[in-house]
Amino acid sequence: MLGRNVARYASGGHRNVRAISTSQILAFGARNSAILNRFKNEEIEAPSKLAQESSLPVIEQDLKTKPRHPSKKIPFLSDHKIENDPNYQMSGWKQSIGQWVIKTFSIDMDKSRAGPVAGSIYFGECKRQGLYYPNEPLSDTASFFYETLNLPKSFSQQYQIALLHYWILSVRMRAMPFKYGKNYQQKLIDRMFKDMELRMSQELKISSNRIIENYLKDYHTQLIGAVLSYDEGLMTDDITLASALWRNVFNGNPNVDMRHVEALLGYVRSQLYVLNKMSDREFGFGKFKFVPPDQVVQPLTKAQEADLKEKAKAEFAQHTLPSQTSSLSLDE
Repeated sequence: MLGRNVARYASGGHRNVRAISTSQILAFGARNSAILNRFKNEEIEAPSKLAQESSLPVIEQDLKTKPRHPSKKIPFLSDHKIENDPNYQMSGWKQSIGQWVIKTFSIDMDKSRAGPVAGSIYFGECKRQGLYYPNEPLSDTASFFYETLNLPKSFSQQYQIALLHYWILSVRMRAMPFKYGKNYQQKLIDRMFKDMELRMSQELKISSNRIIENYLKDYHTQLIGAVLSYDEGLMTDDITLASALWRNVFNGNPNVDMRHVEALLGYVRSQLYVLNKMSDREFGFGKFKFVPPDQVVQPLTKAQEADLKEKAKAEFAQHTLPSQTSSLSLDE
């Protein structure tokens, strides 16, 4: 996967989200690369290490209401065998019929692929980054957010972390051909809100549909505001993007450690750099994984970029089944 290779070289009601044009995305890509290129000859620290350098005392944020913690745990994605079992394979005759249908009716697989890729793979990527359950060990990334950055462990905080990662992915989705990128965004955001609805009902034991609906409306409002503020930071400068991170992820905490904001900014920039180096087809096939906060993303050399492109083309040259067809570019 390209996301891992770059790191290895280094060691429904949710449609009102503003889009930015492909030309703006390309301009951003050049600027984001330039930001990392400034540090080619300097030592770059991993976001988690940068955050841990702070010696300021921790001041717990005073939450207005006591967080409600889950009383049970639902399946990470769903209880469907296709999503739950990574080794699941459809029977041979079913696969043959499926391939015949796709070929006979010329089904646009780039459109159909949005569901399993954006609505399952990338949804899972967004969800797991800030996921926590009481009395269970935290993942490395969740530990970065809750223990290193000292963010409160609450359902709303999990949403803000997932929302940040949704936005990071949406930047790359909006650089895809419009009809596909829009579909990927919609599948991802629909799945996120469906999951929140299930978790509020089954994990947090909120029995009132009216209360759940009000929460979802509030989260949708937060979504629009966060995307707009992150987009502004994307197209302007690091100060603006850091301010957006402080308002949303850090909840506007006046006692926040600025070193922590800087570390999260570096984390976001690293993800965007990796995504900027991925082709549409690699991203569209679900090849991206978020770079862990304890890893460093160094700018690639021209030779490394060319090597990764050749490896990707060699991999996709072996995709000959009708279900593996794609018109997405391998060059951009």
